[in-house]
Amino acid sequence: MAETYEEYEETHHVTRKSVTTFKIEETSSSTTTKTITTPAKLYGKDVGAYDDIDVDELLAQLSPEEITMLAKEVDPDDSFLPPSQRTNYECDKAPTGPLDRKKLIDHINKQALETPDRPELEPFVPGVVRGKKWIPPPQAAKLQAADEQIAIDLGDEYEQALSDATQEEIIDLAAILGFHSMMNQDQYHASLLNKGQPVGLGWDGITKSAIPKIFPAEAPNTTDPEETIQRIKSDDSKLVEVNLNNIKTISDEQFDKLFEALKSNTHLEVLSLTNVGLTDRTALMLAAALEQNHALRVLNVETNFISPTVIVTLVKSLLTQMTIEEFRASNQRSQVFGNKIEMEITELVEKNTTLLRLGLHLEFNDARHRVAAHLQRNIDRIRVDKRDGRSSRGSYYRPVRIEEELAEMSDVEEEPEEEEPEVEVPPADYDVEEDPDNVVIRPPPSDDEDISKITL
Repeated sequence: MAETYEEYEETHHVTRKSVTTFKIEETSSSTTTKTITTPAKLYGKDVGAYDDIDVDELLAQLSPEEITMLAKEVDPDDSFLPPSQRTNYECDKAPTGPLDRKKLIDHINKQALETPDRPELEPFVPGVVRGKKWIPPPQAAKLQAADEQIAIDLGDEYEQALSDATQEEIIDLAAILGFHSMMNQDQYHASLLNKGQPVGLGWDGITKSAIPKIFPAEAPNTTDPEETIQRIKSDDSKLVEVNLNNIKTISDEQFDKLFEALKSNTHLEVLSLTNVGLTDRTALMLAAALEQNHALRVLNVETNFISPTVIVTLVKSLLTQMTIEEFRASNQRSQVFGNKIEMEITELVEKNTTLLRLGLHLEFNDARHRVAAHLQRNIDRIRVDKRDGRSSRGSYYRPVRIEEELAEMSDVEEEPEEEEPEVEVPPADYDVEEDPDNVVIRPPPSDDEDISKITL
C-alpha cells in the first residue's frame, strides 16, 4: 500500500495555492481590522485537490482486508441497508439457538443484581446539608395583605351564637347559605332534608360511596305475536289493547299479517309497537291500515327505524278516519327532522281535529308553538262537545270534492235567516308546556271528570 502511494505522488503533481484575503475597515478611531481566510485542508491537502480523484479507482486498489477496515470506519446513512451492514458492531459468536425471551429477561435481571453499584464519591450522611440551601424569596406586600384575614364585627349577639353553635348547626347554616364547598354531598342533602348529620361525617369526614340499590330486572314481554294476530284478525271484542313492546323476534311476514288484520278490526283501541324493529316498508303498511281502521285511538311506534318522510306519511294517514287521539313516534333512526319535514308535520296536525297528544321531538319553535296551539283547540272542542252531549269522534276531514258540495248546495234553496249578532267570548287561559320530547298541553281543572281524563 505504501509503494502504491509513492508512485501516485510521483505521477501526479499537485500545485498548492494559498489564498489570502485582506479586509480593511475604517472607523472613527482610525483602526484597521484584518480578516484572513485560508482554505480548508484534509490530510494536509486542500479540499479542492481531491475533486479530480476517482473514488472507484482507489477502492479497486484496496485489498479485502482494507475494505473491511474501511467499512468499519464508515457508518452509511441508508435505511435500505440492513442494520448489520450499517453498524460497526460485529458479533463473532455462533448463534446458540432460537430466541427465548424469558431466559433473556432472567439473564438481564441476574446481571443487574450481581453487578455492584458504583461507589459514591461523597457518601450520604443524614442531617448534613451539602451545597447551598434553597431559601424561598420573600412574598410581595400585596399578597401578604390579601392573605390576611378580614376582621368583621358581627355584633355580640351573633358572635355568641356562632361560638356556642355545635358542628351540626354550623353545617346546617352553611347549607342554608349555599356554601357547598364547605361540606360534602351527604352533609348537604342531610341538612336540606332535615335528617340529621350522618355519623362520622363532620368537617373532616369523607363521603363514602353508597351501595347502589338493586332493582329487579324488567320482566320480558310474554305476549305471543302469532296468537295476537289471530285474535285481531278474528275481531275479538275482548281484545282492546295490544302491547308488543321490546319483542324483536317479530318477522316481516307477521307484521304483514298484523297490519292486514288491523284494516278490518273494529274493537282494538290501543296498539303499542315500541322497539320492535319497524322499518320503512312495514311502516308504510301500517299507514295503509290506519286509513281503513276506524276504531284505533292510541298508536305508539317509538324507538324504531322509521325515516322522517315515512313519519310524515303516518301523520298524513291519520287524517282519513280521524279517530287517533294519541300518536307517538319519537326516537327514530333520524333524530333531527329538519325544517321542511317539521313544517309538513305541522300542517298535517293543524288539519287533524281529533288528535290530542303528539309524541314527536320538534326542533323549531314555530312548529312547536303551532302544534301546541292546535292540540289545545282540539281539547277545547272536545270539552264543548262533551258538555253539549255531542260525539267528538268521527271523520271531520274527508276527501270530498268541492264541486259535489257546491252542486248539492245549489239544488237546495234556503230562505235567508236573520243574522244574530255574534258575541265574542274571551278564550280561557291555558298553560302550555313544551318539553324536548313531547308537546304537552295542560288545561285548567274542570268539574267534568270524563273530560279531565282526556287532558294531558
